[in-house]
Amino acid sequence: MKNKHIGTDFSDFLKEDGIYEETNDIAIKRVIAYQLEQEMKAQNITKTKMAEMMNTSRAVVNRLLNPDNSSLTLSTLESATHALGKRLNISII
Repeated sequence: MKNKHIGTDFSDFLKEDGIYEETNDIAIKRVIAYQLEQEMKAQNITKTKMAEMMNTSRAVVNRLLNPDNSSLTLSTLESATHALGKRLNISII
């Protein structure tokens, strides 16, 4: 029996199964959480300190850094990147 997915890329497989967008969103959130966490480590910033710098609660920082939490606002991202001395860059491609 020939596999119909041989020769296609993984995104085609996800699209065919109707889960591409959801999977892509999860991947993006995980990358963002990872990048923020790495920058906090590089700058020696704890979650508590990050919350203070963002003028928010530690619970918000925990949600921001949780790779499985998809409820992320641009305002929170902007606040986090600003607190780290970075700039948020979002593009449509």
